[in-house]
Amino acid sequence: MDFGLNNEQQMIVDTVRSFVENEIYPLEDEVERTGQVPREIGEEIKRKVLELGFFAPNMPADIGGGGLDQLGFSLLERELGRGSQGLTIFWGRPSNILLACQGAQREQYLLPTIKGEKYDALAMTEPDAGSDVRGMKCFARQDGDDFIANGTKHFISHANIADFVIVFMATGEEDTPRGPKKLISCFLVDRGTPGFTIQSGYHCVSHRGYQNCILTFDDCRLSRHQLLGELHKGFDVANEWLYATRITVAAMCVGRARRTLDYALEWAAQREQFGQVIGKFQGVSFKLADMVTQLDAADWLTLSAAWRLDQGLSANREIAQAKLYASEMLAKVTDETIQIYGGMGLMEALPLERFWRDARVERIYDGTSEIQRHIISRELLRPRGA
Repeated sequence: MDFGLNNEQQMIVDTVRSFVENEIYPLEDEVERTGQVPREIGEEIKRKVLELGFFAPNMPADIGGGGLDQLGFSLLERELGRGSQGLTIFWGRPSNILLACQGAQREQYLLPTIKGEKYDALAMTEPDAGSDVRGMKCFARQDGDDFIANGTKHFISHANIADFVIVFMATGEEDTPRGPKKLISCFLVDRGTPGFTIQSGYHCVSHRGYQNCILTFDDCRLSRHQLLGELHKGFDVANEWLYATRITVAAMCVGRARRTLDYALEWAAQREQFGQVIGKFQGVSFKLADMVTQLDAADWLTLSAAWRLDQGLSANREIAQAKLYASEMLAKVTDETIQIYGGMGLMEALPLERFWRDARVERIYDGTSEIQRHIISRELLRPRGA
């Protein structure tokens, strides 16, 4: 592994960071105040990203995407992590699972998301099935060549702007030595389909402006042509294409922590107490040392996991480690920065209390910290037959 960035990678970092600082930062206070991102603002962000030639950077170049490898994409996500997620979502990064589209699905779903003509959202989580994905109750019953879907999904990120949703539903059941197990399929469902509704979700203290939604299916008829992948093989599709989504969370946590640390360093170098800047006090300077060490460790864990994917190496444990460590590191860095600022750190005049609130959800979505620890320990024990 080369520990330095090549010219292209440095260009990615510089370009995205400049865009976030100049185009995203100035909009953040209003989004935080209202909890909303007007669609015209989102469309303007998309237009500027398209002009940069950076839209759909994670998609192959031969179908119109940016063609970044996993390491380059992680660097891009790291820089986007510095900005408000409610705004950076309009920097289009379609779900890689759409690469499983076949035939007419490519023209209807895949290519429009790459061109910026459509947005997608991914729906797995249900009120009674979070980490236990096999426990989902949303069911699509076969009816001739169609399916009749019923059930509810919730916590579905940015479904409010989606033109279609990639939905995982139970479509059958099989007997196993451990009892019945649901068979899962994946569907592409257009906004406006009869029997399918997208509603505003819960008010969340993290990532204001980045909406979570509730999806309801009430005798919603879906065509067999809307199946993504094979019937009952939804997890096969997910495991192939969604393998590395946790790296995105880790990378964004690193970017947000870097921005937070900048605030801590600036305050420690300027704020005076007892006749000297507070950075000279061991109680503050040691915090800074720990923060940057943990941040660098999270950064390298993340980039190393991305590098392994690019080399075709197994990376399940490494991805879980990156997501676990980076999300917990961000919580520590934001908390310690507020401690360094004292009371001012909790005031809305600064973005630190927002960073602190936003950091909390990172240890939950895309697999909780407990799930990541389970994956890591399982990968360690399986070769020993445990």
